[in-house]
Amino acid sequence: MELLLKDVKHALRMFGRSPAFTIAAVATLALGIGATTAVFSVVNTVLLKPLEYPAAERLVRFYVNSANGPDYGGSPARFNALRDRAFEDISAYEFRGVGVSLTGGAYPEQVHAIHVTAAYFRLFGARLAVGRAFPADEDRPQGASVAVLSYGLWQRRFAGDSAIVGKAVSLDGVPHTVIGVVAPGFDTELDTPPDLFLPFQIDPASADHARYFNMSARLPPGVTIETADARLVAATNEFRRKFPNVMGPRESFQVQPLQEALVSDVRPSLLVLAGAVSLVLLIASANVASLLLVRATGRKRELAIRAAIGAGRGRLVRQLLAESLLLSLAGGAFGLALGNAGIHALLSVNPGNIPRIGPHGALVTMDSTVLVFALAVSLVTGLLFGLLPALHASRTDLNTALKEGSGRSGTSAHSHKTRSLLVTAEVALALILVIGSTLLIRTFLALRSVNPGLDPRNVLTLQMSLSSPRFEHSAQVASLIRDGLERVSALAGASGAGASYSVPLESMFGVPFNIVGRTPASGPYDGRGWLGVSPGYFEALKVPLVKGRTFNDRDDAAGPGVAVINEALARKFWPNGSPLGERLLLGKGYGPEFQELPREIVGVVGDVRNFGLGTEPPITVYVPLAQVTDGITALARRAASLVWIVRTHGAPQQLSPAIQEQLRQASGLPLGSIRTLEQVAAESTANEDFDALLMSLFGGVALLLASIGVYGLMAYAVAERTREIGIRMALGAESANVRNMIILQGMRLAVIGIAIGLASSFGLTRLIASFLFGVKPHDPGVFTLAPLVLAAVAFIAVWLPARRATRVDPVAALRSE
Repeated sequence: MELLLKDVKHALRMFGRSPAFTIAAVATLALGIGATTAVFSVVNTVLLKPLEYPAAERLVRFYVNSANGPDYGGSPARFNALRDRAFEDISAYEFRGVGVSLTGGAYPEQVHAIHVTAAYFRLFGARLAVGRAFPADEDRPQGASVAVLSYGLWQRRFAGDSAIVGKAVSLDGVPHTVIGVVAPGFDTELDTPPDLFLPFQIDPASADHARYFNMSARLPPGVTIETADARLVAATNEFRRKFPNVMGPRESFQVQPLQEALVSDVRPSLLVLAGAVSLVLLIASANVASLLLVRATGRKRELAIRAAIGAGRGRLVRQLLAESLLLSLAGGAFGLALGNAGIHALLSVNPGNIPRIGPHGALVTMDSTVLVFALAVSLVTGLLFGLLPALHASRTDLNTALKEGSGRSGTSAHSHKTRSLLVTAEVALALILVIGSTLLIRTFLALRSVNPGLDPRNVLTLQMSLSSPRFEHSAQVASLIRDGLERVSALAGASGAGASYSVPLESMFGVPFNIVGRTPASGPYDGRGWLGVSPGYFEALKVPLVKGRTFNDRDDAAGPGVAVINEALARKFWPNGSPLGERLLLGKGYGPEFQELPREIVGVVGDVRNFGLGTEPPITVYVPLAQVTDGITALARRAASLVWIVRTHGAPQQLSPAIQEQLRQASGLPLGSIRTLEQVAAESTANEDFDALLMSLFGGVALLLASIGVYGLMAYAVAERTREIGIRMALGAESANVRNMIILQGMRLAVIGIAIGLASSFGLTRLIASFLFGVKPHDPGVFTLAPLVLAAVAFIAVWLPARRATRVDPVAALRSE
């Protein structure tokens, strides 16, 4: 311990004598370690932290292994097929939920409610602050109208009234008895935490196949995922016999660990970001290793004297490693603070759709795991960049070092070669990051220039819950829509209005359809994709009409069934003909809610990217809301809200209060989730934007560190060769020749690094192929531009020391030696 303290004290004295070196090394390490720790803090929160539920390691989510990947959507029919299987606390719960109108009290309010089955609270270990959860008999059809409040709603709306249990609250005009309040701290792992929990009351005999909720359970002790999947074979076979047209021949029920299911969409991108930031750390380590090699060359005489008076090689290595570790720990301390501030700043601005991080990244914390990781990274980094310089410096030849006196110490060929290799590696790693970030920037730009199929400017979207019994039938909904659109269209600032059950660019229903007179190529259906819309919907969004007509007020329940399709569907089934006059049958065999007569195709409209800007336009069948069946209306009321869409002449926010007032007068209901369509479009690309932002930062840092590394190497080379340059110029060498010699030496290393980086990038860019849009992983433009940018930066870094070399005074250079 005494020797360790001596090493630390000596290291601190040496740092004090070289403040510029110390600041440069600590700052470089702070960038590398800070970025690494910041990304790990997100990875730790999202991927590594166990779920805070009872026996969380045994929690699973059910899915159907479809051809397009896991289908997590639960339907009443699927839940009934699974609810009696050998699992503990199997539960259904809505992953999105709907808004419900909470009336009474000082003001009406739309609150977020999710329907859950009775076992939900046991499955996820939800404690109750007051009252109780609902038992199985209240979760049956026609069961009691009860509600469990979230702690936040209880405090905000009811001031924490301890006598709330047993009181009635009005939800969509229906009295519900409050039976309990969830204790604070319960995390539903949903994007939007619910304000209310309502009993699902799924009919055990339901044949409803609409998928709008999740299904989870706990595995019995000792049962593995493989065993559970094997047990579900019987459920799959039974379900297929009962509903032969719903599940494909190769599809089956399976389970997946719940934590894996929650993060499956973001796991690949987080792992790629972790790999990218590791390259930044390696570049920073190489930079500091190069600095230490230069510094060790200047300390040859000091180390030789210490060796001459009895210090062994191991003692010298330990001293130099102590200095490296101190630098790394200091860089880690500053990096920890920098990373914490930086990641929260980024998450507060653009968190993407990352699960488990809380609002604006509030749950991403520097906990003990992150602190241990930061310490481990600091120690490993210190050893990584410190060991090579320490071993090199400890091999000092005593006679040579002491004879050099106080003049400039020379450098060995081995030392020069090592620094050159480090700089070459920095350039190669930097190019990999620059290419990756450029590809993601191209994706970012492509998403901004993609045609969404509509005009999102000056459009306001507002959502309204129709769970009230007043809107059980399609005719009642159609009357509300007609009245609301008339009122909104009469406003001076409105130029168009429509309604739907889905927010444009965000979602749509997966109702299947068949083309009358055509045999499906595979499976029981020709395709899926359904949107119920009102007259004025296409005009309000400026979706172009390609053929035929759109909907009007005559397309009601009394009129013949009609449909409008998009170009993607028309191209697929009528590539050389016209679909007008053809007939479609929606939801055949999908349940009694969907039973209806065939519809005639009366129009074709342009393609809309209904699932977001980063997806291709899906095939879509549009149906007038006034013509949908009561069963579909009932389903839409449970699974979605009515979405009002209003186009304005100016900024939509200015007209928002007037629009809300007119819609409240038409319905007597509050509105929620009020957003412009431009906001919706931006949210649809949030993940891609976040990836591009972080990769751009990493690429920029890598470019900066690589340029510093090249500059540092060449600046030291010029300083080291001052006497040689002086002699050359004294013998008549031209300044241009000296400058070109230095530039050629530096650019040779840069070109080698660029070549290595290019070769590596060809193999590594496939890892981000799934994150790209509008650009290929091996895009020629990117693979040309990125090396040119890096070469230009390297040239500037080389040119500055080369210019200094041309200004060497031969007389002064010779005298200095």
